Amino acid sequence: MNTLKIRRTAIAVAAAALLPFTLAACSDSGETKAAPPAAGDQAKTGESTPADDAMTGDQPFGAACAGVPKEGAGSFDGMAKDPVATAASNNPALSTLVAAVKQAGLVDTLNNAKDITVFAPTNDAFAKIPKADLDKVLADKEQLTKILTYHVVGQKLTPKQLENGSFETLQKGMVTTTGSGEAYKVNDTSNVVCGNVKTANANVYIVDTVLMPK
Repeated sequence: MNTLKIRRTAIAVAAAALLPFTLAACSDSGETKAAPPAAGDQAKTGESTPADDAMTGDQPFGAACAGVPKEGAGSFDGMAKDPVATAASNNPALSTLVAAVKQAGLVDTLNNAKDITVFAPTNDAFAKIPKADLDKVLADKEQLTKILTYHVVGQKLTPKQLENGSFETLQKGMVTTTGSGEAYKVNDTSNVVCGNVKTANANVYIVDTVLMPK
């Protein structure tokens, strides 16, 4: 009998000692702790990341965009605040075009126009024209005006519209555009080297060849 009592007492003591640990274990297992989402789960939930945000939006594109000033009036942000002729005057790569626009007396015409697209030839584009021919055009205001207004379309064109487009210019001639992604051509001869540049009243596509009216 004494042995049986001792065994029962030992079992009771052991059970009493284990009870707090058992209750604590039950309490911990009852709590629900949310695990941090895995890296791949963000795509499933539709949440955007900073990298995703940087890849979206209506941004300029093209190799020549790297030459645009990072800040100041000639930067993309600066150009967006000014009408197109003024904005172009702040971009060093467009100085020949700006001089031609002034020579033709088109500064106010372009700055006051609403919602236009300008295919803007770079200095290098004008340099492709033999100097004697370029000087002759610059001296002929009527011919210069025809050439410059041939680079202007009376609506804001998006890159999507350039994929396979045909548009009337202010000169009343037609320009055609082809391409996709970040590679576009105008009239099959002039490449867009920096596209979708915004000014206060225009979308600008900087091109590497001067367009000639047909």
